[in-house]
Amino acid sequence: MAGTEVLMAGFGGQGMLLSGKLLAYAAMKKGMEVSWLPSYGPEMRGGTANVTVCISPKQVGSPYISRPSALLVMNQPSLEKFGPRVKKGGLIVINTSLVPVKANRDDCTVVYVAAAEIAQEAGTARAANLVMLGAYVGWAGIVDPDTTIQMIEKEFARKAKFIPANVSAFKLGFEAGVKAKEGAKA
Repeated sequence: MAGTEVLMAGFGGQGMLLSGKLLAYAAMKKGMEVSWLPSYGPEMRGGTANVTVCISPKQVGSPYISRPSALLVMNQPSLEKFGPRVKKGGLIVINTSLVPVKANRDDCTVVYVAAAEIAQEAGTARAANLVMLGAYVGWAGIVDPDTTIQMIEKEFARKAKFIPANVSAFKLGFEAGVKAKEGAKA
């Protein structure tokens, strides 16, 4: 299996660093080599935040990636900043709940996900990040969804009341990613 580099970006507090951590843990469980490199402004909540996750069957040479294979964006400033950096042929997953514009990339696959609405359907609007993670996993197939769910359950073990809604948000996002991929093949 080939490796990949995923950049997840949004405002601080939107959970993209957590999503990156969950993806990294799921890849490690699969026996892959992983790096997780967060970046955030001094404000944290409300400021900018992004994380790069490198997944490879071999040792990761550098955690810093200037041209990721995949981009998950929660907000328009993140799309504007990072969208042009995605490798040709890459994947861009966009949260349409907060990004009213289309990606200006005809050389990449773009998946549009109404993450906040789907998260609300799952029981918590705060899980939009897990919807986005689910959509990416559903499209890319880079990690096992059941393993990712185990990582969500482990992450929220001390706050068990949040597990069902967060798992549901991931599953609904996963379904959206799978449907988008099937639609692209048709």
